[in-house]
Amino acid sequence: MSRKEDERKTSSHPTHLYGSIPQTCLPIVYHPDYNITFMGLEKLHPFDSGKWGKVIRFLKEEGFLTDADIVEAREAKEEDLLVVHTKRYLNKLKWSAVVATITEIPPLLLLPNFLVQRKVLRPLRTQTGGTIMAGKLAVDRGWAINVGGGFHHCSGDRGGGFCAYADITLAIKFLFEKVEGISKATIIDLDAHQGNGHERDFLEDRRVFIMDVYNCHIYPGDGHAKRAIKRKVELDWGTEDSEYLQKVELHCEGALNELCPDIIVYNAGTDILDGDPLGGLSISPQGIVERDEIVFRAAKRRGIPILMVTSGGYQKRTARIIADSILNLRQQGLIGGGASQSEGPPLRSSHMESSSGSAGSTSTRV
Repeated sequence: MSRKEDERKTSSHPTHLYGSIPQTCLPIVYHPDYNITFMGLEKLHPFDSGKWGKVIRFLKEEGFLTDADIVEAREAKEEDLLVVHTKRYLNKLKWSAVVATITEIPPLLLLPNFLVQRKVLRPLRTQTGGTIMAGKLAVDRGWAINVGGGFHHCSGDRGGGFCAYADITLAIKFLFEKVEGISKATIIDLDAHQGNGHERDFLEDRRVFIMDVYNCHIYPGDGHAKRAIKRKVELDWGTEDSEYLQKVELHCEGALNELCPDIIVYNAGTDILDGDPLGGLSISPQGIVERDEIVFRAAKRRGIPILMVTSGGYQKRTARIIADSILNLRQQGLIGGGASQSEGPPLRSSHMESSSGSAGSTSTRV
């Protein structure tokens, strides 16, 4: 590291997000505040705004973790957000009409902004803090999962598609600024939608390699942002497991061979699931589990730390599938289990679901 880089890392702003984490905790980050519930308004968006808590509940039921194993996420404060976001953009979020547009929940524009801040934006800021924390945990432990986050449509100066804060960009820039030895990152974005937010943020940044696999017929169709993608894999309507998994493995290996990063940020959206109303693809629950295994196995084989965020997914069964995938990663030895697993019984079998439904619409979302 050069003297200039070292000075920049040591002089960066102080933050509570990089505080000490007990070694007894798993590098799995969550907080009950992730879940958005307010007078039923959250039901006006197709996103299951309580899925994060359901993932944790399923993992507890399977004996994978207990409350003591979970790293409690902390809310990202304004000084943290300003590492990426402009002051002008953050001030815009003080207008309920702007938040209503970003989250695509029109009735929010009728509410006083202090309620919007408390009931909608604070949960999103807590998830954003969780992603930043998980980035440091991944470097320290080899892997980390933020059960929320993955707001890949938000960039430093604009939000959209239910994404108000650029958590992926923030996690990477925090690592670049604060953690010695982290100077290259690869984003593997496997949500059904193009990750135009982080792409805009890293458009001219050669330290960040972006691989994006997405349905090319749906939101956002951001041609300007596509210029940042180093490995672009555009999928057609109704792509199924065989073709999808072959492409994911081929291009994941290719991306990591092309640039060996110091950290992988994996955006593991489940809106690729068959029947998702917005993703338009036809991937089975087992296909999602295999996809996540492919990415984690590629990271472990190379000894690269990996941070996973859960991003989009618009069916009630996605929470169960995310939990099943985490359980499979544990069973495959790609991540560790909780303290309760050290002397306890083996994990109970997961409840993998069969796929159903049809390709979705061209509506926007995470």
